[in-house]
Amino acid sequence: MPGPSRGRPARRPLSVRAPAKRRRGNSRVRMAVGRLLLVGALVLAGAQLVKVQVFQAEALSAQAEKQRATFIDIPAARGSITDRNGNQLAFSIEASALYAVPQMTREKWAKAYEAKPEIGTYEDWAREVAKFVQETLGSEVQGQKTDEQTIYGMLTKDTTYIELVENVDPGKASAITEKYSDIGSEYRAVRVYPNGELASNIVGAANWRKDQQPPATHGLLGLENSQDNLLAGRNGQRVVDTMQGGNVVIPGPGRSRELAAATPGRSLELTLDVDTQYAVQRMITDYTAKSGAKSGSAVVLDVKTGEILAMANDKTFDPLKFGQATDEQTRNTAVSSLFEPGSVNKIVTAATAVEDGVAKPDDVLTVPYTIKFADRTIKDAVEHPTQDMTFTGVFAKSSNVGTLMTAQKIGEDRYAEMLTKFGLGKRTQSGVPGEESGSVPPRNQWSGSTFGNLPIGQGLSVTLLQMTGMYQAIANDGVRVPPRIIRAEVDANGARKETPKPETTRVVSPQTAKTVRDMFRAVVQKTPGEPDQTGTGPSAALPGYQVSGKTGTAQQVDKNCACYSQSEYWITFAGIFPADNPRYVVGLMLDAPTGDPKYSQSAAPLFHDIASYLSQRYQVPLSAEQSPVVPLVL
Repeated sequence: MPGPSRGRPARRPLSVRAPAKRRRGNSRVRMAVGRLLLVGALVLAGAQLVKVQVFQAEALSAQAEKQRATFIDIPAARGSITDRNGNQLAFSIEASALYAVPQMTREKWAKAYEAKPEIGTYEDWAREVAKFVQETLGSEVQGQKTDEQTIYGMLTKDTTYIELVENVDPGKASAITEKYSDIGSEYRAVRVYPNGELASNIVGAANWRKDQQPPATHGLLGLENSQDNLLAGRNGQRVVDTMQGGNVVIPGPGRSRELAAATPGRSLELTLDVDTQYAVQRMITDYTAKSGAKSGSAVVLDVKTGEILAMANDKTFDPLKFGQATDEQTRNTAVSSLFEPGSVNKIVTAATAVEDGVAKPDDVLTVPYTIKFADRTIKDAVEHPTQDMTFTGVFAKSSNVGTLMTAQKIGEDRYAEMLTKFGLGKRTQSGVPGEESGSVPPRNQWSGSTFGNLPIGQGLSVTLLQMTGMYQAIANDGVRVPPRIIRAEVDANGARKETPKPETTRVVSPQTAKTVRDMFRAVVQKTPGEPDQTGTGPSAALPGYQVSGKTGTAQQVDKNCACYSQSEYWITFAGIFPADNPRYVVGLMLDAPTGDPKYSQSAAPLFHDIASYLSQRYQVPLSAEQSPVVPLVL
């Protein structure tokens, strides 16, 4: 056997050998690096935390808010519409719409039921709610079923959102939502028209529009539409908790916060007088029916201000059911229906002749039955031999020939100028929606026969409001004041802002206006036993008062032949009441009357009825003197 190695100690067996010693230097390095990495990680985490909580806090908070909140407009309270005395024609009342979110509520209720079964199932809750809704609202609200079975059926539908009922009294809605927080309530506004169809052609209609953003009451017809921006006001804003970022507000307290209040709309004070409007509307409707006319309209103006006291048509509509109304019912024919004025237009010739010194009331004209104008032969309405008429008689008897003889002395240029001064051929800017401008042939387009048509009211078209405005100028000592329908704007605090007075036009001198008024008194003159000395409208006379006016009968155009019809006419009348101290002007138009001759041949009896009403309504003093009987035919 080999012996032990020389010079070296003998090795121990591996089983008894001591563990090897580690190098202490490497271990310390590793520990130091680990500590540095840990500290670095903590510093970075701290820095990020500071960044998030300090520098990005506002942005991140806003971003989180967007995920659960939605900004919604708060509809402004709509302004009302009143007559000149503050009587309501249209106003809004607050209402509520009740809604539910069945899917969300069912999920919430299921979790609660698992933890506390004694609360009952979601269906039990829905039945309880439905029963309370019926007890609170009854079985129906404005045609919407609210009985227990109907409400229960809606609550148990598998849908995210369902509207239960609209236009609920806010107090009753609160009683339901306070008892059951999972039922939501939304603002609504109900437009109310306390006088029904009265003046509906002017006021128009508005309703709550869910199809617009934001939902609100918007006007669809009449002043409700044309003045919508003024009436609507300015919306406010609130922030609400919504489902999945949508527009469905999650029911329950604390889900809505107002950011900016809404500014209520302004109210409109109209020039109309409700009582006068009612009386005139009733009378024109009745008279139109008796005359057999297709339509009829009436306008009453205040002489000094041009304010429209009444504007009525025989056809109207219920603003709450405007969707069922026809175009004829919703149209305001007093401003939208154009017609040839006929003999009512002869006042232009009379006033211009007096103003220019062409003729005086008692001048005598020798008037034949016909007169030649270019290629046309024009006749008087009733055949007669050549006869002497006073200038007053020419208009009292409504002689076409005598009128044209006078117009020739005036001249075409001067006559065209006076049509403009009387306001024909352009809108009156009355503020009444749907107003047409009418038409007058431009002077440079007149043919040889044009001047044979215009002075007798043919070849031009007017609205009833324009026609009435012509007589307002004569009644107001020669100054035409454009008619208007809006008297003032009123804010939510009651502060009243008057509508600016319209620009006036001097048409003729005060003396000319008085002379013409006095001449046109003979239109309603009646001399028993002497038909030649009786005017064309004696049935317009009102005992105790002087009345000045003019009848009109204008042939309509037959579309089949493009010529004047021999059977269809526009029947018109314009009158000043009282003639000696003018306060009111009344304009009337009947479209193609074919009924009882007592009503279909003249509108003068209707003027009498309206003037009689005005005398009582406004306590008009009797005229100091009665109109004198003057010679018409010599």
